[in-house]
Amino acid sequence: MTTEPTTLAPQTGTGFLLRKDQVLTVVDPQGGQVSDLFCFAADDHDERLSSGRTIDYANTIYLTTGHTLYSNRSRPMLTVVDDSCGRHDFLLTPCSQDTFDLLYPEFESAYHPSCLENLATGLEPFGVTADQIGTTLNIFMNVWPEPGGELHIDPPTSVAGDRFVVRAEMDLHVGLTACSAEKSNGGVCKPIEFSVSGSDRT
Repeated sequence: MTTEPTTLAPQTGTGFLLRKDQVLTVVDPQGGQVSDLFCFAADDHDERLSSGRTIDYANTIYLTTGHTLYSNRSRPMLTVVDDSCGRHDFLLTPCSQDTFDLLYPEFESAYHPSCLENLATGLEPFGVTADQIGTTLNIFMNVWPEPGGELHIDPPTSVAGDRFVVRAEMDLHVGLTACSAEKSNGGVCKPIEFSVSGSDRT
């Protein structure tokens, strides 16, 4: 089973079940657009994607083909099987209303779409709340550190058609966005495409 590509409009998101051994392909159709991903074990939401565990075991902040994404219980959740971009972020949390209020004065006190809201809305049918969502894998996001530790957010290096492909190592509830933060996307928010292939067992 392979689903037709689904397009996430700019500053939106979704949630879905990804079965073990199914493959999720995330595509940047126009280039320069981030996609936030977070997931939970489908049978127990206390087990969730862990930035800390994943970076510990990979010994790098730049995850790409061949790396495994681990849960907070140190179990494999996703394996990266193809990556045509090679630059993604697993340090920063999904943008939220508080992000815009605290970091971007031009948006202070004004509603702004956010990845946290879109992830929570997409995962709500599975019983997930915003407080359960942690540090996301920010696909195509270009974050790099100075030697002293200061972080920079530059426009994504992804070009039109770049893809990031992961295989599920357990049944997962997955949230995915077309990131809402203008700064992360070179000043303009754009769409994201995704598709799922593999067994659709019930």
